[in-house]
Amino acid sequence: MANYNETQNDFPKVHRDQLITVQDLIDFKQQLIGDIKKLLKEQSGHPGHQWLKAFEIKRMLRLSESKLQILRDKGVIPFKKLGGVTYYNLEEIENLMHSGTLIDQMKMA
Repeated sequence: MANYNETQNDFPKVHRDQLITVQDLIDFKQQLIGDIKKLLKEQSGHPGHQWLKAFEIKRMLRLSESKLQILRDKGVIPFKKLGGVTYYNLEEIENLMHSGTLIDQMKMA
């Protein structure tokens, strides 16, 4: 029968005399909260992945192709291009939406 620690590849082997610090507990708490938030977003219909394609951003923000291109050209919406496909960071887009910057720039475009 395999040892529990040997079957869990995500966790380092724990020894009997190993100490757990307060910082270890804080780090674990933050990681656990982040994982729970991610699961809740996935359950509520939000995409679980961090990078979205143009069609997803257009649908989410109700933008046309040209309006999205203008916002990209102005540097309002951050993006990455990989292999000819443009990707947008979901967190950055959400931050722009909450700050109101994106709405102001959309009116001007």
